[in-house]
Amino acid sequence: MTALPLIFTASWASGVNAYAVVLLLGLFGVTGLSDDVPAALQRTDVLIVAGVLFVIEAVADKIPYLDSFWDAVHTVVRPASGAVVAGLLADQDGSIPQLAAGAVGGTTALVSHLVKAGTRMAINTSPEPASNIVMSTAEDLTVAALVTLAIYHPLAAAIGAGALLVIGIFLVIFLASRIRRYLRRRRERRAAGAEL
Repeated sequence: MTALPLIFTASWASGVNAYAVVLLLGLFGVTGLSDDVPAALQRTDVLIVAGVLFVIEAVADKIPYLDSFWDAVHTVVRPASGAVVAGLLADQDGSIPQLAAGAVGGTTALVSHLVKAGTRMAINTSPEPASNIVMSTAEDLTVAALVTLAIYHPLAAAIGAGALLVIGIFLVIFLASRIRRYLRRRRERRAAGAEL
């Protein structure tokens, strides 16, 4: 079996919540629910660090504006994580070269990260915090559901991840005016802070 559907799904999910992907895959491997998880993701230290970072992200991701700062910091982390996880999965399976898997993983994670960051900028233009909490919770649940589905039905999960990626791209394009408004407000705040 080729690992490409699992790689694509894990990469898409890494762009949304990299720590959840590492934690979930590691737990699937440690508990014996999947033989497709590389040993590197099953290590206790990796699981502990991923768990702690997942909790921090779960909190930061629900706070307006802090979520966008967190996303900005993770513009490098999420694609790198997607590439590494993809490379490890490819090495475990052996059906595709690690370099190709890393390229697919990093690119897919980058695009899904940009979709997430763009929708969050648009959401941050609304004055209430409930939309951030709802969106963050929906993202976490979707990541968990698709990674779990990818372990048992990789092709179905990859189709779902692909559909969400395409929908997300169109959503960001549709919300472009709200994203520009968010960026303009951020520039105005920086300018006001510099004048003080």
